[in-house]
Amino acid sequence: MGSFKFFRFLSFRTQFDFLPSSNPVHEDLVKGGSSNTNHRHRNGSFLNSIFGFLRRFKSRAKTDGGSKTEEEEKVYSWLYALARSERSLCFEYVRSTERGLSFTEAERRLKENGPNIPLEYTFPSSWHLLWNAFFHPFNIILIVLSALSYITSDNPNGCIMLVLVFISVSLRFYQEYSSSKAAMQLSEYVRCPVKVQRCAGRVVQTELIVQVDQRDVVPGDIVIFEPGDLFPGDVRLLTSKHLVVSQSSLTGESWPTEKTADVREDRSTPLLELKNICFMGTNVVSGIGTGLVVSTGSKTYISTIFSTIGKHKPADSFEKGIRQISYVLVGVMLVVVTIMILVEYFTFYDLSESTLFGISVACALTPQMLPLIINASLAKGALAMARERCIVKSLSAIRDMGCMDILCIDKTGTLTMNRAIMVNHLDSWGAPREKVLHFAFLNSYFKTDQKYPLDDAILAYVYTNGFRFQPSKWRKIDEIPFDFIRRRVSVILETESDPEGRYSQRFHRLMITKGALEEVMKVCSHVEHVDRGEITAFSAEHHHRIINVVEELSNEGLRVIGVAIKNLQQTESSEQNMENEDVVEFDMVFLGVIAFFDPPKDSAKQALWQLAEKGVKAKVLTGDSLSLAIKICQEIGIRTIHVTTGPELEQLDLDEFHERVKKATVLARLTPSQKLRVVQSLQTDGDHVVGFLGDGINDSLALDAANVGISVDSAASVAKDLADIILLEKDLNVLVAGVEQGRLTFGNTMKYIKLSVIANLGSVLSLFIATLVLRFEPLTPKQLLVQNFLYSVGQIVIPWDKMEEDYVQIPQKWSTKGLPMFILWNSPVCTLCDVATILFVWFYYSSGNKLSSTFFRSAYFIEGLLMQTLIYHLIRTEKIPFITEIASWPVVASTVLIAAIGIAIPFSILGDFMGFTDLPLSYFGFLVVLFIGYFTVGQVVKRIYIMVYKKWF
Repeated sequence: MGSFKFFRFLSFRTQFDFLPSSNPVHEDLVKGGSSNTNHRHRNGSFLNSIFGFLRRFKSRAKTDGGSKTEEEEKVYSWLYALARSERSLCFEYVRSTERGLSFTEAERRLKENGPNIPLEYTFPSSWHLLWNAFFHPFNIILIVLSALSYITSDNPNGCIMLVLVFISVSLRFYQEYSSSKAAMQLSEYVRCPVKVQRCAGRVVQTELIVQVDQRDVVPGDIVIFEPGDLFPGDVRLLTSKHLVVSQSSLTGESWPTEKTADVREDRSTPLLELKNICFMGTNVVSGIGTGLVVSTGSKTYISTIFSTIGKHKPADSFEKGIRQISYVLVGVMLVVVTIMILVEYFTFYDLSESTLFGISVACALTPQMLPLIINASLAKGALAMARERCIVKSLSAIRDMGCMDILCIDKTGTLTMNRAIMVNHLDSWGAPREKVLHFAFLNSYFKTDQKYPLDDAILAYVYTNGFRFQPSKWRKIDEIPFDFIRRRVSVILETESDPEGRYSQRFHRLMITKGALEEVMKVCSHVEHVDRGEITAFSAEHHHRIINVVEELSNEGLRVIGVAIKNLQQTESSEQNMENEDVVEFDMVFLGVIAFFDPPKDSAKQALWQLAEKGVKAKVLTGDSLSLAIKICQEIGIRTIHVTTGPELEQLDLDEFHERVKKATVLARLTPSQKLRVVQSLQTDGDHVVGFLGDGINDSLALDAANVGISVDSAASVAKDLADIILLEKDLNVLVAGVEQGRLTFGNTMKYIKLSVIANLGSVLSLFIATLVLRFEPLTPKQLLVQNFLYSVGQIVIPWDKMEEDYVQIPQKWSTKGLPMFILWNSPVCTLCDVATILFVWFYYSSGNKLSSTFFRSAYFIEGLLMQTLIYHLIRTEKIPFITEIASWPVVASTVLIAAIGIAIPFSILGDFMGFTDLPLSYFGFLVVLFIGYFTVGQVVKRIYIMVYKKWF
């Protein structure tokens, strides 16, 4: 991507230069910035542009995936310093007061710091995108050759090369333009009103509550928030009451977290678990409070971690290899073509004819169809993926799927069904009890305020297992709905009979409460022992035993809620008392717990097994708990010998970080930036091609950094925009098909590269030798261009070729040693056959040491075309071509058609126009012997190469 402009991180000195010079936090956090940074940047913008252009010719440095960036370190240190400080010291750090900022000071800081937006998102110009799409070595070569062709009046060849360039540039331009919109989705964080406390008055200052746009919030503002509000920046809490915050945008966990102002944290607490710090982009679920804004704009935690989105990714091995081949071919072309032009000129002293011949040789040396073959292969792969219900946004992702050897996946919804299934109902001693299920069922059946998935799971369990609890015998009296402060729900029911048998009233009322285990136990003062039929006081021993039972369930990956009941008198549940739930929800009897499980998908285990068979290792990267992740992984067959968590990774140095990431198969409690560093570590230290499957905002960093970013249709907008592939179904089996298609695409692309380089280098070297020996042009420019055109047309069907089964079973990568070795071993064989043809025609068909140039050109044209056409069948497989391995029918048909056209041309009317003559039958007998010998020698050379390469490389 790399097309977006982001705010550069301003130095912390600009924002906090008013801190006391003796303050150690100021000394640690603020020094090192420079107020002249932006000035230097502006003055050097022209030079930076020039150096940036020159750097395009060099490979980019790898990103260090194991360490935080300098900006992250500053933000971490700043937030930890505020979390550990007293409230009064926090005001001093940001130079604010308990009354808030004045309107004048707020306006000044807004001008100083800029608008409170996490990222500056501007579209690159179309010219910039067009230049990026255009700048490719082969495109430059083809344009130069096209221009020279027009200069020398070879218009058809020039037109063909321009069409090829147009197709390549258009496809790449469209892809870049489509992907450049991803950062726009981050604007959802900056468009909401915020309540801010400001002070006004010259003599007597008055505190005012005003509503401002989030863009206008500045460091030092005091914000007031309530349920539904987004935090406008990183905030240090001042006051809080039952405050519950959702951090799903940062962690991916749907379960909210409690926050409180009445705590001082220490450095050992993970950043996102700090109780007195709330982060920009998170929102209030319940409760109220006030907070001091300590960071805004580009200095917030969310903008720091998202600042890497859109930056250029390091070129992968395939792109680097293509460029290396391009530069080699350019170098060979310049040397060989220059020599041939000089030889031609000093032989015939015709500069125009010599130049035209040189251009024709250069065209023959250039793999003109490379952009078209690559894009056709990728487009064919994209269409195949579409049939598997996938949307391919980035064509290069198809190729990278074939190289992918590690797949990082989120747990929820990908490996699991993302729904709760009830699995057990236990009493306080951990034994299954029907009574616990009975009252949990009644609570779920009669509650009406809001049905949650856990209620549906309880009802489904009761109905499918044949329990008959007869809810018709109960009548609902009242309900205390669930909220995120109490985290429990209670219903009051009435029945004609007394299930406990302790009361003589005709009607008996009962309150049933279920919810978060800790919150239910808070309101319980008794515990029931079902076996003994007695109720005892809720002691510390009971509490400890219940916690142990729950820990065992949690270690098995289960979620647990508590169930309690209370017998009520008529007066206890009066409407007056029900207005205050604390009056009713107390002195309850704890019955037991209900356990739930998010089951793994049936298809996940099979898909991961198939991916493992194909050499793709799976790593689970999740923000969820480690125990839950381990349970799921054990269910679907992922090994859990090596596991780790985000807080553990934070304590490791760089080398230990890389080693831990390399071994771990399950990484839990990860923040977005930790997911990013894990992906980068695998790419840089392990030299892996990494795929990442995620669907949340918290996955955006990893999606952008991965070689193959994969998301789903129901994912967050940012995640879908940054993904290369979007699955219309959350099914890993689709990825298995994608991996196979990617390897097919990669393999066919590599076939063309090997074919074009070997054939072109061999034929050009043969032309050079023939020119020196024969002292006349072995082929005229017209003949050479027709031969090259027919050969190129025949290659169009390569994307429709098949691959051997062994090839698609392992990840494929560009081999920096293997490809040059393959070319060096096989190119001389082609040249040897061409030289054999030259010698045979010279000695067998010459008369008086004179050889007809027309006859030689006719013979050499057919041999060269057949050689370039048939060589593909030798290099496409390690087996014996036409015997143990046959290409797909489009390739075979293309070979036969091009060979037939090539042989027919000298005998047709077109042959007279091109300067050809008829050939005797004996020559075709020689060609049969020649190609049998070529395939025999080529097969031997190929076998020796394979043995040498596998042994030494």
